[in-house]
Amino acid sequence: MGFGDGLFNRIEKKTNVDKNMIMELARELQQNDLKNENTLRDVIRKLSQATGKDVSVEQENKIINAVINDKVPKDVDKYF
Repeated sequence: MGFGDGLFNRIEKKTNVDKNMIMELARELQQNDLKNENTLRDVIRKLSQATGKDVSVEQENKIINAVINDKVPKDVDKYF
């Protein structure tokens, strides 16, 4: 799965999160354990703040469970 500028442009258009923020969050995930709940909560909260979308604790928990249990779609680019 390649992440070209087209994907970043679609994400930015849909979420108002620019490529630099996406890259910063990706680096944070790469440098930390993707299965670490605290790392995931931090990234979710940063994305929530960047997009201006509130994420409830319940939603956070669902996202974290999906990531930890490998239930995240491998082709996420099709959602943008």
